[in-house]
Amino acid sequence: MQIQKVTDASFAKYGKVIEGLDCSDIIEAMGATPCPEHVIYVPGDESLEACASAADVAYTLYGGMPIQIGYCNGNNHKLNGLEYHRDSEINIAVTDLILLIGSEQDIQDGKYDTAKVEAFLVPAGTIIEVYATTLHYAPCNAAEGGFKCVVVLPKGTNTAIEKRAPKCLEDEMLFARNKWLLVHPEAAAPGQYVGLVGENICLK
Repeated sequence: MQIQKVTDASFAKYGKVIEGLDCSDIIEAMGATPCPEHVIYVPGDESLEACASAADVAYTLYGGMPIQIGYCNGNNHKLNGLEYHRDSEINIAVTDLILLIGSEQDIQDGKYDTAKVEAFLVPAGTIIEVYATTLHYAPCNAAEGGFKCVVVLPKGTNTAIEKRAPKCLEDEMLFARNKWLLVHPEAAAPGQYVGLVGENICLK
């Protein structure tokens, strides 16, 4: 699989690189977060949210909305699933990492063909906006030793939700607050919607 760069024109339909924001204090605070052999996701971390630049992120990138600043760290080489939200997600690459992404518009009858997935390298220190219609999930390693990625979203996203009887197909994909998730059959867990068809892409 070709690994492109987020600075390439091909990334423009999925998101953009953010310039002008200094989030070095958040990156520094990430040094205290773990990087396990598996993938760990924390929706909101008090030490990151207490950083001075957190207010700039909320104002400049979310127009003053309440936000949460968490992280996704660990080791990963597979696609496994794809999710989307009703808003953009901000990622700050603490290490080099690779994102496997696609377009929500390519979901047909509740299924998404993984042959449409594209891979993009996000260099350490880069801040990107991932658009609401961009399918994404946990990053993949760009090198041995794992990855660390700051994840910024509107407050409450990816937290537990009480499931209701579905009224439409998309309701079946709703896995957490503001989180619609399609998983590959190889990686499916109870309660997850199996919506990926094709290869479970592996970058290892």
